[in-house]
Amino acid sequence: MNTKVTIAGVELKNPVMTGSGTFGSGMEYGEFVDLNQLGAVVTKGVANVPWPGNPTPRVTEVYGGMLNAIGLQNPGIDVFMERDIPFLKQYDTKIIVNVCGKSVEDYVEVVEKLGDSKDVAMLEINVSCPNVKEGAIAFGQKADALYNITSELKKHAKQPIIMKLSPNVTDITEMARAAEAAGADALSLINTITGMKIDIHRRKFALANKTGGMSGPAIKPVAVRMVYQTAQAVKIPIIGMGGIATAEDAIEFILAGATAVSVGAMNFVNPYTTVEVVKGIEDYMRRYNVENLTDLIGAVQ
Repeated sequence: MNTKVTIAGVELKNPVMTGSGTFGSGMEYGEFVDLNQLGAVVTKGVANVPWPGNPTPRVTEVYGGMLNAIGLQNPGIDVFMERDIPFLKQYDTKIIVNVCGKSVEDYVEVVEKLGDSKDVAMLEINVSCPNVKEGAIAFGQKADALYNITSELKKHAKQPIIMKLSPNVTDITEMARAAEAAGADALSLINTITGMKIDIHRRKFALANKTGGMSGPAIKPVAVRMVYQTAQAVKIPIIGMGGIATAEDAIEFILAGATAVSVGAMNFVNPYTTVEVVKGIEDYMRRYNVENLTDLIGAVQ
């Protein structure tokens, strides 16, 4: 059985990776998960300077998932490179760094610093960040803004770049095509869906930010649909995510056209989810006599 997949020339031993922001930088889950078993670890978003994040409360449970408004709290690129990359490079897994920023210049600064690291295999660009120069509209919500940031980062990046698409748009394929046209090496989708929860007893918003990003099993049908649509629209590889709790969920995304998958919110529920999904995919391949995992990509009829 061959579970290897290749994204933008980078070979992963299996298609299972971690959803950015749900796994820290790997260290936090090291006691539960053998990181050597994962195809890749995708780190929490890293900015050019430390970000404090949003005021609390900033996480709340909802039916079938959770809402978060963490606000991309992170220690900044310098601390990250000094502390987190040395930890991750001990393991036989690919390192993918998620990059965030408030302006194109912020992203470029991080991408250039990471270009010096031979240990980082790919960069995942979080375009759901508010673009301060465009009135806080996310980079990923306007096709021209997405095209511009993608093409600019491609001029500076030494690693392949994955553009992480927001589902909070009218047409996901328009955004996917814009990223591909600008030179993106791969796409990851979907990021969280904007939601809200109100505490009816206190008559207050459950999150200080009022809205938050919804993740978890409830969003999976939307995510699978968007991955399928995107796979029909572009030729670059797709990393599928959104509510993956089991190997069956992961295989659904792969059949819809994803080359790899990320496990996100379920890491909070069951820290062993990623390795259980790896094993479950192998069991599925045995059961259906699938020799190469790549034969399943986009194989839905």
